[in-house]
Amino acid sequence: MAKNESLSARVREALQKVKNVEEKDMFRGTTFMVNGKMCITTGNHELMCRIDPKLHAQAASGPGCRPMIMKGREYKGYVYIQEEVIADDKVFAHWINLALDFNRELTLKEAKKKK
Repeated sequence: MAKNESLSARVREALQKVKNVEEKDMFRGTTFMVNGKMCITTGNHELMCRIDPKLHAQAASGPGCRPMIMKGREYKGYVYIQEEVIADDKVFAHWINLALDFNRELTLKEAKKKK
């Protein structure tokens, strides 16, 4: 993935009310960490969202979507969405919310383990 400032700006705007957001240069793009966990990455002409692995098969098979595959291994819960697909604000918000929902779930699980 290469940097995509216009897509990164859209994500920044969508996350402006979310606490504990940090941006990092990762995967040759911009990764938005929420609560210390990778949540969303922008690059090239794609958005990568970390979602609930239970939703992976259905999400990755949607129009303009594909699973993350590295070194021949498919990573469940990591889905790339083409920029054209998320041009519609409602579709964009859907993917952002899926990523944030899973991030909250991960954060709650982590908090329970610490108790």
